[in-house]
Amino acid sequence: MGLMSRGGPGGLEHLRPPGPARRGAQPSPFPTTRGRGTGTQPLLSWLHLPTVLPGYQDGETTASTGSLADIFVTMAHSEVLFQNDYFDEGPFYLSHWQSEGPPGMVLKAFFPTCCASADSGLLVGRWVPEQNSAVILAVVHFPFIPIQVKKLLAQVQKASQVQVAVLGTWCHRQQEPEESLGHFLEGLGAIFSHDPWLQLCRERGTRFWSCKATYHQMSTTLGTPSDDQVMLIFYDQRKLLLSWLHPPAVLPDCQDGEATASSGGLADIFDTVARSELLFQNDQFDEGPVRLSHWQSEGMEASILVELAKRASGPVCLLLASLLSLLSAASASWLWKLWPLSFIRSKLSTCEQLRHRLKHLSFIFSTEKAQSPMQLMRKANMLVSVLLDVALGLLLLSWLHSNNQIGQLANALVPVADRVAEELQHLLQWLMGAPAGLKMNRALDQVLGRFFLYHIHLWISYIHLMSPFIEHILWHVGLSACLGLTVALSILSDIIALLTFHIYCFYVYGARLYCLKIYGLSSLWRLFRGKKWNVLRQRVDSCSYDLDQLFIGTLLFTILVFLLPTTALYYLVFTLLRLLVITVQGLIHLLVDLINSLPLYSLGLRLCRPYRLAAGVKFRVLEQEAGRPLRLLMQINPLPYSHVVHTYRLPSSGCHPKHSWGSLCRKLFFGELIYPWRQREDKQD
Repeated sequence: MGLMSRGGPGGLEHLRPPGPARRGAQPSPFPTTRGRGTGTQPLLSWLHLPTVLPGYQDGETTASTGSLADIFVTMAHSEVLFQNDYFDEGPFYLSHWQSEGPPGMVLKAFFPTCCASADSGLLVGRWVPEQNSAVILAVVHFPFIPIQVKKLLAQVQKASQVQVAVLGTWCHRQQEPEESLGHFLEGLGAIFSHDPWLQLCRERGTRFWSCKATYHQMSTTLGTPSDDQVMLIFYDQRKLLLSWLHPPAVLPDCQDGEATASSGGLADIFDTVARSELLFQNDQFDEGPVRLSHWQSEGMEASILVELAKRASGPVCLLLASLLSLLSAASASWLWKLWPLSFIRSKLSTCEQLRHRLKHLSFIFSTEKAQSPMQLMRKANMLVSVLLDVALGLLLLSWLHSNNQIGQLANALVPVADRVAEELQHLLQWLMGAPAGLKMNRALDQVLGRFFLYHIHLWISYIHLMSPFIEHILWHVGLSACLGLTVALSILSDIIALLTFHIYCFYVYGARLYCLKIYGLSSLWRLFRGKKWNVLRQRVDSCSYDLDQLFIGTLLFTILVFLLPTTALYYLVFTLLRLLVITVQGLIHLLVDLINSLPLYSLGLRLCRPYRLAAGVKFRVLEQEAGRPLRLLMQINPLPYSHVVHTYRLPSSGCHPKHSWGSLCRKLFFGELIYPWRQREDKQD
């Protein structure tokens, strides 16, 4: 390592070898390496201790630890010595390995495709030093006054909080034949100082581009990096402005490393274009002090309509929000908290759906501005869901009132109810005999059969009593379809629950008898083993029984065992009927939840405008030739449909039970009731 000192009092004469002698006056006997050469390997490497390697012997371990490790540690601890650059104006000039530094790094210039045919001028954008990237946003055309350009950039920077500056010059030689223009553009670097200073040029008569970057802070001009060190990336400014790059935390399949890379790289580019929207509001044909070339909307007519809609939406939303607040206050009044009303309100699907839609409408027409793209997308999904729901409800309403469909349904409802009751009677008569050749307890079989037949008789009488009013009830129920298809489906589910109320009663009677016998047999089985259930400590303890208790327990156990098959058969039949009704209601609730929670607006954007929901980017090579800058085209990778549904799925009403297969089988085996609604003590799966 050569050491030369500047002159000073009593010191040596100032020595400064010209030209390449600064990097070492004497030729090195070893091949010169920089950056990626072998000279950097000991400094950047980590020597593994041989004790970690299983194939090494003890002698090799001692030799490696005592010789090579000292060399590696010495170079690693001397890293502060290598931080001085060759060209630093310090008291000493050192020759050692140097990193490439800013001039040697690959410079990435993001250029909008809409400016490829723009006139010559200045490149306006943002410099991202962490990524060594220049995001070009617009081109300022001649003629212009520098102070006006700086004033415009200051206004944009203040409004958008983006460090917008003049990054360089743009020369379109197909439109500017003057040779002196290039020298004029190079002189603009003294007025708009930026490091590095970009010089983009589209050559005349060819498809080739040239891209150079000059670093003015170097005392000795380094020229420009070679063209293979400059990467020119084209991007669609409109798509990048309208898209939203989803953070990798939203994507379920992304790893931590991908999340860090995306957040630190692509997010800066997307954020720069999105926050610089104020710069794009100036039309390129405006007769203003500064003319810009950037992405423009298709026309001003659509913008005027959108602006009028925005101004009219404020008072409309305020009026609807006040009406919805009144409805919310009325639904939360003390009258609905009385026992019968509160119980019915919590069990009917129609009330739950109306409450759910009221929350959606209150969120849609709230006067508060969306704070994030996720909240804005959620509001749009709710609006589209409500509009589609109402449209489907109106179609159903028009079908019901056409060709007297309501009268036909009313006339067919009573015969269907009679047919169901008749089939139940035949089923009970079959159970009261010898079903499938099984011998039942005759007395218990007759009691249960007559009990259930009496209930069927009461139900048939009730249906015939209500038959004159069924058409009027269906007509008023059909009017509720104007509130949405989900409300009509919820009313249909409640009607099915009312029409099958006798089946629910049969199921409850059979389940209670079966559950009573199961728990009685389990308690008596513990009595035989000298055990009992400790209610206070919730455990099984030992217990001593006398002879009378054991005798009574034996008699009761025998009676329950012989009566269990008859009860279990009735319980099994009515449980299957109940599960059939619950399955039909579950399909209706599934359709309601699908309409409520499906993100229709997001799926429509993914189908028609896939670039609006971005999961990342991909690059396509446009030009890769020696001596030319690498030209790439950045394209947006859309978010997959499964991730769109997973990310933007709306919350459902959540009033329906969600049983796992294990809990469902356990409840069926022990005779516990299965409710069509969610109980307070039910655990969430």
